[in-house]
Amino acid sequence: MGKLYVVRHADAGHRAHGSTNDEARELNAKGWRQADGLRDALADRDITRLVSSPFVRCMQSLEPLGKALGIPVEADERLAEGSGAAGALSVAAEVRKTNAVLCSHGDVIPDLLEHLLAKGAKLKDELRWQKGSTWVLNWDGDQLVRGRYLPPHS
Repeated sequence: MGKLYVVRHADAGHRAHGSTNDEARELNAKGWRQADGLRDALADRDITRLVSSPFVRCMQSLEPLGKALGIPVEADERLAEGSGAAGALSVAAEVRKTNAVLCSHGDVIPDLLEHLLAKGAKLKDELRWQKGSTWVLNWDGDQLVRGRYLPPHS
């Protein structure tokens, strides 16, 4: 079984009030530094899949890692904002036999972590999901059973 790395997208500034296209919001300078930090932290983890929310800030968060590994970042609507734990769990189940990175949002990740806790997973660290951070989750069969938090690198 592989490991699952769940990343909250890197910094893209604040949502503009009244903005009609939040999906197109790009990383800012801090966000690009965090994306480079993700690359540095995860490049040696034998990762073979990168799956992201299709929102630009998520895709960009994994771009440096994808370039370093020579693998594409796959867009998946099930990781988009508002998808909740069910979408992330569905993607996770599909990649469970690989070392994979999923990139999602500040509403999806807490839903996922709370779901895992309710199912008995042991999370070493307190629940948090800063922009550019990663949860490293371990599989036991078909269940995610353990996890630890990696703070953002910037």
